[in-house]
Amino acid sequence: MHVWVASTPDLAHDVIWCPAQVVKPATPFAARDDDGPMAKPTLTPQSEDFPRWYQEVVQKAQMAENGPVRGTMIIRPWGYALWEHIRDGLDRRFKATGHVNAYFPMFIPNSFLAKEAEHVEGFSPELAVVTQAGGAELAEPIVVRPTSETVIGDAMSRWIQSHRDLPLLLNQWANVVRWELRPRLFLRTSEFLWQEGHTAHATWDEAQEETLRMHQVYREVMEDELAISPVLGRKTPVKSLPVPSRLTPSKVSCATVKPCRWGRVTI
Repeated sequence: MHVWVASTPDLAHDVIWCPAQVVKPATPFAARDDDGPMAKPTLTPQSEDFPRWYQEVVQKAQMAENGPVRGTMIIRPWGYALWEHIRDGLDRRFKATGHVNAYFPMFIPNSFLAKEAEHVEGFSPELAVVTQAGGAELAEPIVVRPTSETVIGDAMSRWIQSHRDLPLLLNQWANVVRWELRPRLFLRTSEFLWQEGHTAHATWDEAQEETLRMHQVYREVMEDELAISPVLGRKTPVKSLPVPSRLTPSKVSCATVKPCRWGRVTI
């Protein structure tokens, strides 16, 4: 049996959020003596070192800080509140369009990824692989989830037995690991929180309709919840996962119960 599977480009938005009610900090970034000029700013000027300035802003705003392992991040309450706001706004809209949440294992057999060699090729340098557990060498290496296409596809192949099981509209809120050599808080970290949607449909038209519907869900959250004007479109070939065919402005693939993401948002 063949099904149509819909997906949109990955929509990963890096957002610095300012709450509606701004409280003046007890310790300003630039101190002033009572009788003297402005003291040296405690923030590195953007013109001197933009990456360092960004890191300092995130840390001084108490949004996040670096974790004990290089590339990891501790999300502080202010930063996690931002994630909850984005997550809840999306989750309400996902459910309103008929999607249901599920959770899949973060440990994936290496053989699952080997079956999708083309799919995983771009992830290879970023994979975190477990070879020992319980004090013994594992018979098969286990990959820490870089994305969930393979494990969700395996489940879909069992769950979809006839057209009566379609459409299948799944969403997952989870964390993923992609080993990062040059980390930046919120922008590039080895572990990050995200959302990924996977749907399967009986016809090409239904798959395309689903894709465009989810485009609008992301647009609505960006504009109405975050006051950011997004630009919708198709991913570049370098950033796209391998799929048999595409429709502008989004990806639509035809496969035998092989899922693709219709979108993602990360923090």
